Amino acid sequence: MAYKHFILVCGGTGCVSSRADEIYHELIANAEAMGVKNDVQVVKTGCFGFCEKGPIVKVLPSESFYVEVKPSDAKEIISEQIVKGREVTRLLYKDVRQKDRIKLEDIQFYQKQYRIVLRNCGIINPENIDEYIARDGYAAIEKVLTSMKPEDVVAELKASGLRGRGGAGFPTWRKWDFSKSTVADQKYVVCNADEGDPGAYMDRSTVEGDPHSVIEAMAICGYTVGATKGFIYIRAEYPLAIERLKIGLRQAREYGLLGDNILGTDFCFDIEIRLGAGAFVCGEETALLQSIEGNRGMPVPRPPFPAIKGLWGKPTVINNVETWANIPVIITKGAAWFSKIGTETSKGTKVFALTGKINNSGLVEVPMGTTLREIIYDIGGGIRDGKKFKGAQTGGPSGGIITEEFLDLPIDYESLTSLGSMMGSGGLIVMDEDDCVVDVSRFYMEFCVDESCGKCSPCRIGTNQMHSLLVKFTKGQGKLEDLEKLEKIGLAMKKAALCGLGQTAPNPTLSTVKRFRAEYLEHIVDHTCRAGKCKSLLLFSVDKVNCIGCGLCARKCPVNCISGDKTLKFTIDASKCIKCGECFKACKFSAVLKK
Repeated sequence: MAYKHFILVCGGTGCVSSRADEIYHELIANAEAMGVKNDVQVVKTGCFGFCEKGPIVKVLPSESFYVEVKPSDAKEIISEQIVKGREVTRLLYKDVRQKDRIKLEDIQFYQKQYRIVLRNCGIINPENIDEYIARDGYAAIEKVLTSMKPEDVVAELKASGLRGRGGAGFPTWRKWDFSKSTVADQKYVVCNADEGDPGAYMDRSTVEGDPHSVIEAMAICGYTVGATKGFIYIRAEYPLAIERLKIGLRQAREYGLLGDNILGTDFCFDIEIRLGAGAFVCGEETALLQSIEGNRGMPVPRPPFPAIKGLWGKPTVINNVETWANIPVIITKGAAWFSKIGTETSKGTKVFALTGKINNSGLVEVPMGTTLREIIYDIGGGIRDGKKFKGAQTGGPSGGIITEEFLDLPIDYESLTSLGSMMGSGGLIVMDEDDCVVDVSRFYMEFCVDESCGKCSPCRIGTNQMHSLLVKFTKGQGKLEDLEKLEKIGLAMKKAALCGLGQTAPNPTLSTVKRFRAEYLEHIVDHTCRAGKCKSLLLFSVDKVNCIGCGLCARKCPVNCISGDKTLKFTIDASKCIKCGECFKACKFSAVLKK
């Protein structure tokens, strides 16, 4: 059937949680009720990336880009756009700086992005293999099986310069070549979709929006290294991604793209899904493999590396979702095309989950070498409420905080490492002047304490000791010698811990001690928190000059520690104050002071 219009509805987890499914069904119902169901096809897609403004609905061919859509808007979209041919202007995106509603091609959030990994997200129905095939899907596996030898594939990856997107940036071709060159009766291919960084959702969105890109890439790897079996290890907290993977695997088998004699060749390869229980440590490849085998997810010493001795002692190639999603495009478009994108040592693009104190949070894919300033201010729209930028946490609990002086440094593996941070899987959390770096460090260290498997003492004991010291600082109980002790423990962990979790857990703390030492000293010496985040260091008081005696602060106080009247004005009994901040929020005359 030839449709005149197509309505794309974001079907990613974020938008689904905001009733996108209802919007989808309302659009279909209204199209039928208004007699235009044969003129318009409503399609549920993956994530558009602009999560701050979801749910998102895009209408083709007009390219109308509607944001913050509600189920009740479906009727108007059908009646105005589809029936009458008029845009619903009130739903079009409004730029915070331009102050008017603009179309997709003019939205600054997208203008500096370059989508390779996310090329199909927000464009195709991820539950329809035909739509993936229509956009060159499975053309790469066909090319590989019909015209390339395994060594040709490795050479193409080497020429592309693709490095693993899971964190360390190890050359992808080298890992594949190790496994290919190792003689064994059985080999395996594994996709690491165990995304555990706080605030990160890059892999989840990629799988939800384009599961076949991962499936096709794993099959290509299987052919290259001589593997017949693959596993996708994904956390059970991603039900939508899991469901779309199941649909994708079933469709691929039905089309002869998985299983025996793929595309009529002698190549046989199939994939199974394995669910993780949400342990952060299972993002480390050896711990992940232990979990697939049915053991407790704990890292094992390397070498030997998994590419040589992995699952059940057999050669195993393991890459994360983002790495896999690059493979089909490199094969179809060529290494020369891919290697022109990015920097000399970091080729291609990187996907970031841009969150925190930012106007436009969402999923961002930019060429390697893009500066942090471009991501935060040009794509992200700057800091919320006109606040001052304080820092950006890259690499989640394994990374460090980058300060304003490094905003113009190109983002690549080497640059971030030189700053004491890392690329990680792609979490990028923006902080403003109201964030306390000591409290942020405490939060990340608490996360690492909870997620440590406890196998090695540097991590098991070190994370607890560092966390205890950070808690002391936030309570105003720290000493100057504790700061030196904190650094020593962190440096020892980096050298002695068994796996990446323990080796990188000190990064957020060490980077903040280095770049925000004055704030640590304020907590230790002055017993103050300039951001007002550390409750134990807060002191609320009433400015008698500004106080008009309205009593709103006293009415909001949950422990009745505020007393006074219009004549005497109001005072706060510090000995009873629980520092909840309700009085500060309630006062409309800036009479309640927080310091």
